[in-house]
Amino acid sequence: MARTQILFVCRACGGEALKWQGQCAHCKAWDSLERVTAARSAHDRVDAALAAPLEAAGLEADSLPRLSFGMPELDRVFGGGLVPGSVTLLGGEPGIGKSTLLLQVASSLAQSLPILYASGEESVAQIARRAQRLQLTGPQLGLVADSGLEGILQLAAERRCALLVIDSIQSMRSASADTTAGSVAQLRECTAALVRQAKSGGSAVIIIGHVTKDGSIAGPKLLEHMVDTVLYFMSDAGSRYRMLRATKNRFGPVNELGFFAMTEHGLKEVKNPSAILLSRHAQPVPGSLVMVARDGGRPLLIEVQALVDRSRAASPRRVAQGVDVNRLSMLLAILSRHAELSLCDHDVFVNLVGGIEIAETATDLPLALALASSLRARALPPSLVAYGELGLTGEVRPVVHGEERLRELGKLGFSSAILPRENLPRTALPGMTLHGVASIAEALAAAFGP
Repeated sequence: MARTQILFVCRACGGEALKWQGQCAHCKAWDSLERVTAARSAHDRVDAALAAPLEAAGLEADSLPRLSFGMPELDRVFGGGLVPGSVTLLGGEPGIGKSTLLLQVASSLAQSLPILYASGEESVAQIARRAQRLQLTGPQLGLVADSGLEGILQLAAERRCALLVIDSIQSMRSASADTTAGSVAQLRECTAALVRQAKSGGSAVIIIGHVTKDGSIAGPKLLEHMVDTVLYFMSDAGSRYRMLRATKNRFGPVNELGFFAMTEHGLKEVKNPSAILLSRHAQPVPGSLVMVARDGGRPLLIEVQALVDRSRAASPRRVAQGVDVNRLSMLLAILSRHAELSLCDHDVFVNLVGGIEIAETATDLPLALALASSLRARALPPSLVAYGELGLTGEVRPVVHGEERLRELGKLGFSSAILPRENLPRTALPGMTLHGVASIAEALAAAFGP
């Protein structure tokens, strides 16, 4: 039988306490506990006969194929399509296109499946007007403007929806918690109810979540643990390009990346992402070099730009956009010790074109060559590409998926590459000159000559 209990829940981490206290015992945040009334029920015993054998469960899983969105870039991020019964959390900055993307997804799937789009922030007329502007149609798409979660779940069950879209979780309110919408208790109860609906009914759920000023999804971290997939929408300021990254995926690869462009008719997928990550210079310029980075499940060609200028301050500046600034400091030390290129009295600025962030170590060698190019004021050939990891002793170490990176270079017409000696292919590639190097000194000699 259900009974009520008074709890105090932390707004920052979602931790519970039986009495109020000034500091949360879980995350150590001050004055973050708020009083909630939670309904608790006794646990029912599960019949042992209900436990499904692994083989039978596997056959049942194979009978539920993934749903394709009709956009290969979006299918890639989800790991091959939408899994029935899964729960996805989508976060992103205001105005980046979260509602637009999900309305396009709902319209595409509603051509053959019943879909429900529930919004607590817009009216039905406003959603319909946006769909008309995007030229979207959906014979089986239902729109509802309500913030009561129980009514939305009942409607989704009656319609036997294949997908339920919640826009947004911060605007939903459950009767099981007596707090206002957007509070920690409401976020937790609403998300838990959506997860139960998806797992019991088989319909997929996609939830839009607001983000805080530091870019993380608003609410306790518990939300990301409860759902199956967590996606983040990212964009450079003023750019029409959008990047969708999967930071958690129980049904596919993590850190998979999809590229989209915002147009007057909604979001369109970018089939050749390397084209937007490469600049077009009228002539070769110092400090610019193309590298092959691997982000997610595919290689990307990205232009690295470096600017080295003599410092006029006591402490030279170190600014890095798209790469770790601590990694940049290490590369500067390697260049000073093993290549006799001292930058201790120079300001150093590094940028990856396109606003993308790369964390893999294959960016070490192209960054070092771009810095040397800017310092020497000597432009590198526009057909040259580099990748490789640098060690503290000046050695160039191999990276994973070397041959796949070379194939990507051939597709886009690059004819020369500087790479780790261990990554050289066993057979020569026609039309491509490869320089295998074992140290930073050899790499500089291959790029600028002896």
